[in-house]
Amino acid sequence: MPASKVWVTGLTVGAIAAVTVLAVQANKGPHPKAPAAARPNASASAHASTSPKPHVTAAAVPASSGTGRRIVYAVGQKRVWLVDASDKAGRTFAVWPGTVSPEPGKYTVSVRKDATTGSDGVQIENIVYFATKSGLNIAFSNAVDGSSPPPAAGKETGGVRMGKADGAALWAFGTTSTKVIVVK
Repeated sequence: MPASKVWVTGLTVGAIAAVTVLAVQANKGPHPKAPAAARPNASASAHASTSPKPHVTAAAVPASSGTGRRIVYAVGQKRVWLVDASDKAGRTFAVWPGTVSPEPGKYTVSVRKDATTGSDGVQIENIVYFATKSGLNIAFSNAVDGSSPPPAAGKETGGVRMGKADGAALWAFGTTSTKVIVVK
């Protein structure tokens, strides 16, 4: 084999090895749920500058949120916890609140709906209604396409949106009559 072909073959093998090492290293690093740029602007119940952060397992359930099996929604933290009967949070995640938030207090899941069109025209699913305020229904949901940009200017929305996986988890957990505790 000519020396130039041996050199090219060696260079190719070296490049493949380097790419393989980089791929293995990248696979071991942290993986975000979805890149922010992948979220299309279609949902109207969130603020663009307040995209939720990935799951945080260390976030403590607010002390003022009661006891027993419940959904805890901390309005100021823009975070939800799904708490089991032993007071352990099985899941916590950030949310995109609408422009109208429920008052702190105790609520229950009143109605659940598989899917519909939100007041902003976005297709939503896993809708779990738990409160009303100023004539608006307040519910947890997720956009079918996973998006959650800012609300339409001047529009009041009561949707508390979340990512698709979190919406599915809340839907499975939040059956009718499940307690919902809202804290500041």
